[in-house]
Amino acid sequence: MLLAFDTATPYVSVALHDGEDVVAELTAERPMKHGEQLAPLIDAAMDRAGIVRQDLTAIAVGVGPGPFTGLRVGLVTARTLAFVLEIPVYGVCSLDVLAVEAVDTGAVDREFVVATDARRKEVYLASYDADGVRLDGPVVDRPAVVATDAPVVGEGAVLYPEAFPHAVGPVRPGAGWLARVVTDERAELRDPEPLYLRRPDAVAPGARKLVS
Repeated sequence: MLLAFDTATPYVSVALHDGEDVVAELTAERPMKHGEQLAPLIDAAMDRAGIVRQDLTAIAVGVGPGPFTGLRVGLVTARTLAFVLEIPVYGVCSLDVLAVEAVDTGAVDREFVVATDARRKEVYLASYDADGVRLDGPVVDRPAVVATDAPVVGEGAVLYPEAFPHAVGPVRPGAGWLARVVTDERAELRDPEPLYLRRPDAVAPGARKLVS
């Protein structure tokens, strides 16, 4: 039984996969508050599937790119559960998950781009072939700089239609598709380390300057 969750967007997503298909999937109703919502969603998904934590055999977690705080909550939870239960944990780029979903649901049939919200009026972006294999990226940049006429999957196309006029497919990565990607090895499996692409918004204050 594979437990999968993604905290790379404002909405926490959790799913369970039994080796054949997704048997439970839940998404937070409120944005943000990752630390408050992840554990209850995991418990609710396991209750729905009728299992306990000792039934888990592996964990999959989205590694971003995404905001520092959300990713940290997800990755710390994944590593902690894997350590306690003595099971493997697999990280996957969240943009790759969107790409696989777009291909498998028929949203794209040629080379395309995945663009997600990076805040600060920027997007996280990567390009893919028609089979959902990543060709380039991910990068973070302003929409005007990475504008394209290719099909664009993800929230970036919704937020910046002037830069990405051909919006298609899913908007945010879901844990159900993350679980399918890991089970079928449809994308690069990474160590559970965050893919930030830039410095976090919150930084430690520098040393105080002496006033003469």
